[in-house]
Amino acid sequence: MKKMPKSQKYIIETFLELRKHKPLEKMSVVELCKKADINKSTFYVYYHDIYDLSEQLEDEMVENIKNSLADPESIIKDPQSFTKQLFNAFSKENEKIAILFADSRSSQLPHKILKTLQELVFSLHPEYRNNQEINIILTYYIYGAYYAYNENKNNDHNYVVSVIASLIKWKADI
Repeated sequence: MKKMPKSQKYIIETFLELRKHKPLEKMSVVELCKKADINKSTFYVYYHDIYDLSEQLEDEMVENIKNSLADPESIIKDPQSFTKQLFNAFSKENEKIAILFADSRSSQLPHKILKTLQELVFSLHPEYRNNQEINIILTYYIYGAYYAYNENKNNDHNYVVSVIASLIKWKADI
């Protein structure tokens, strides 16, 4: 990761702190800049608006999750193992995920994960890009697993992930 200017770090830290207590729609650049003790012009050097900041942080989070996967090819070869890798990656970033994808942004996490994993699969196997079956399976897999996990997040993490992984039985014919 490239070194970040201090002013940008302050913006992000302040944003995350504010976001813990406030919906994105109720946040303003003025409020953020005042709390971060920076000028609005400094904010606009890095971001177009508060939504752009949020979007960039969300995208970075999803990219970090993707990059933390030990064996991306396992999404096709061993989906059960991949499921465990994916949810362990979620678990490591749980606090930040809860902040960034709160309220109106909650549906963006599975959407962004799906798009990122589709691109990962298609980069490994371009022949799957227009395969309707693979796309339906991936959509079901990501959305289903995400919402099953989310609805059961107060239960034992390992048990929930184990049950979800046991439901993933497809293997692409490669």
